[in-house]
Amino acid sequence: MRVMIPTQLRSYTQAAEIQAEGSTLAELLLDLDRQYPGIRFRMVNEQDAIREHIHIFVNRDTASSLDTRLQPDDVVRIIGALSGG
Repeated sequence: MRVMIPTQLRSYTQAAEIQAEGSTLAELLLDLDRQYPGIRFRMVNEQDAIREHIHIFVNRDTASSLDTRLQPDDVVRIIGALSGG
């Protein structure tokens, strides 16, 4: 499936759009980490939850947990929140 990568994670992928597989968001992120070691930790914390500053959309719906079911034709968009002062 298509995975859209935010600018702050492109140092791992060298691309804005990549391909990955998984029947759940958890499996997809494991596949991403297999392809691009270290990227999963930037999105998932030590408690196996999506980090607060990361928002993941499956098609047009927000994925609230790693158990979110995926289909092969889904588009997954990873969005990193911006902050500043």
